[in-house]
Amino acid sequence: MPPAHIALAALVAAVWGVNFVVIEIGLDHFPPLLFSALRFLAAALPAVFFVGRPKVAWKWIIGVGLVLGVAKFGLLFTGMDQGAPAGLSSLILQVQAVFTALFAFVALGERPGPVRIVGMAVALGGIAVAAVDEGASGPLLGFLLCIAAAACWGVSNVMTRKASPPDSLNFMVWVSLVPILPLLGLSLLMEGVDRDMAALRSLDWTGAGVVIYVAWITTIFGFGAWGYLMRHHPASSVAPFSLLVPVFGMSSAALFLDESVSPLRWCAAALLVGGVALTSLSGGRKAVRSSRQGEAEPEPDPVAAGRT
Repeated sequence: MPPAHIALAALVAAVWGVNFVVIEIGLDHFPPLLFSALRFLAAALPAVFFVGRPKVAWKWIIGVGLVLGVAKFGLLFTGMDQGAPAGLSSLILQVQAVFTALFAFVALGERPGPVRIVGMAVALGGIAVAAVDEGASGPLLGFLLCIAAAACWGVSNVMTRKASPPDSLNFMVWVSLVPILPLLGLSLLMEGVDRDMAALRSLDWTGAGVVIYVAWITTIFGFGAWGYLMRHHPASSVAPFSLLVPVFGMSSAALFLDESVSPLRWCAAALLVGGVALTSLSGGRKAVRSSRQGEAEPEPDPVAAGRT
C-alpha cells in the first residue's frame, strides 16, 4: 500500500475508535434509542438521494437494517448508557469476528480451520477476562448488552455476505433507512415521549455535532474510505488496520473521558485483539493464495472490519 493509503486506513481506524467517545458524549444529550435513530436518519438523508437505487434485494436491506441497525446499535447504545465504558465497548465489539465465524459455519457451512479455531478460543478468553474485570469494577448489564450487540453484528455480517452487495456504500445508506422508524417507535415506548421531546428541545451545538460525527464521519466517510481501500488492495493488506480501532478507542477514552485501564483490562485487550487477528486474518491469507492461483479473490465484508 502506498503511504497515502496507509495513512487513510489509519485515519479510518482512528475515526471509528474515537466514535465510542463521541457516543458517550451523545448519551449525555439523548436517550440511547433516540440517539441511534437520529444517527441513522442523518446517515440516510440526504445521502439516499445520491447513491442510486438499491443493488441487492430488499429482503437483505430490510433484514440487515433490522439486525444491524435496530438490534446491534440499539443494544450497544443502551449498554453504554447503562454504564459500559467507551474504551471497553470498543474492545468488546471486536468479538463480532468470533460470532461471525460461528454463524457463518452454521448458516453458510464455512468450516473454520485450526488457526481460526485457536483465534476464537483466545478471543473468548479475552472476553472472559474482561467479564471478570467488569464484574468486579463496573455494571455487568452494560457489558452483557455489548456482548449481545457483537452477536447481532455477527448475524448481520453473515446476512451481508449472503447478500454480496456490489456497492458497499450504496448498501449501507439504504440499510440506514430501515432502523429509523423502529428505533423511534421503541424509543417512544421505552424511553417515553416526554424524555425524547426534552432531548430534542434542548438540542445544542454539541448534540448536533455528535449526531453529525456518528452519521457522516463514522458512517459515510469511514465506510466509503474503507470500501475504497478494499477495492484497491487485498483484504489481507487492509483488514489488519481494523485491529487499531480498540487501540484508538481505549486511548481516546482514557484521554478525553479519564477512563482508567486496569491490568486485567490490558490483559483482556491483548487476548481479544490477538484472537481476533488470528480469527480474521487467517482467512485473508487463504484468499490471497487463491487469487495467486488464478481464482478471483472474493470481496471482503467491510461491515465485519470493525466499523461502528
